[in-house]
This record gives sequence, C-alpha cells and structure tokens, in this order.
Amino acid sequence: MKQSIRVVTLGVADLKRSRAFYSDGLGWTPLMDLEEIVFYQAGFGLLFAIWSLQDLCQDVGTPITPGSALSLGHNVDSRKDVDEVIERARSAGATILKEPQDAPLFGGYQGYFCDPDGHLWDIVHNPGLSVADDGTVIFGSP
Repeated sequence: MKQSIRVVTLGVADLKRSRAFYSDGLGWTPLMDLEEIVFYQAGFGLLFAIWSLQDLCQDVGTPITPGSALSLGHNVDSRKDVDEVIERARSAGATILKEPQDAPLFGGYQGYFCDPDGHLWDIVHNPGLSVADDGTVIFGSP
C-alpha cells in the first residue's frame, strides 16, 4: 500500500451546522458543496470532507461512534496565527479545550478546539516545521 492520505472525512451529526461552522465561521471555501456532503481543498493534494454521520455509517455498513482519539493538526507560521485561528474558531462556536500557550514538549505554541461534533483540532506553530506556499509541511526550513 502506498503511504498517502488524500481525503479526511468527518462524520457529523448535523451537516447544516457543520457547514456553517467551517464555511461561515472559519471562512473555508467549499470545493464542492452538495446537499449531503461538503468537500474543501485542504492543502496540496488533500481533501477534507464533512458528511452526515448517518450516511457515513450506512456507507461503512456498521455503526460508528465519533470520538476524540484523533486530532486534526493545522500548522501555522507564527504564534500570532495560532491566536487568530483559535479566536476565529471561538467566534464560530468552537469549544476551546486549550487556550494558546507554550508547548514544552516540542518547543512550539499551540491551542486546541473542538468543532460542533467534538472533533479535535490542534492549532500549532512548531518552529521545527515550516509550511510551503503550496501547503506542504516541511521538517526544518524550506
């Protein structure tokens, strides 16, 4: 199997609410916005989708319980960017789990929030990583 991930899909309880959170609240522009699923371009070669949890369970063929054992990471260029993203998420109705603060484990700065369905987002500035113009995360300087 080739080592790659091209699509991350979150099963959400209320697609309309999640669409408003990501599109209106966080300001993301849908790549494709259908009645039953919304796709966003999330950097170079990656799609992010929100889909009704009920439809996802039907597609998989088994019940799925959303949980917080997964966090989605959003790397930014500065501490200021972390603060701005967390504030935007707060304004959109996110639950802030960890206010922006120093991250002693890796020497960076980060904050966490949950979207309306409880999916964890780690907003982080890691001085050991950089983000290229195309969205590719690079270890070290570009």
